[in-house]
Amino acid sequence: MDSKSHGVVEFMREVEEAAEDVLTTKQQIVDLDIKRNRNREALCALKNGMCSEKVKVCFGHIFVKLPKSKARKMIQRDQQQLDSKLNELHKRLKSNVNHLNETQGKPELSSYNLLPLSTNEMNAMKSVLKGRYQISSIAHNNI
Repeated sequence: MDSKSHGVVEFMREVEEAAEDVLTTKQQIVDLDIKRNRNREALCALKNGMCSEKVKVCFGHIFVKLPKSKARKMIQRDQQQLDSKLNELHKRLKSNVNHLNETQGKPELSSYNLLPLSTNEMNAMKSVLKGRYQISSIAHNNI
């Protein structure tokens, strides 16, 4: 194989590896999100009193009967772990997509690096919007 053909094969291998990383990370996000939604459903069922004081919780292939409060705490702890893992995977996905684009010779996605608002920033936005909403509703009532 000549050097040009070897270079093309190497380029294709690098692109395939980068694309596989992106797809694997996306699938992990989907799997964890499904689990997080199931936990959310379980927490809602526990909250709404749809079950007795003791509940059965599945651990792998085993069901264990636990008090409702302990089951809720365990599910909430699992939710926190899932949230942190999902945040980590989202960050990894961003870097994997950027690596794939770099490998293909495409420009980096600059808008893809946006960060969500912090709790303090969100509260400030709510207070600003709430103030404007009250002003507009008062003006509307006077008309």
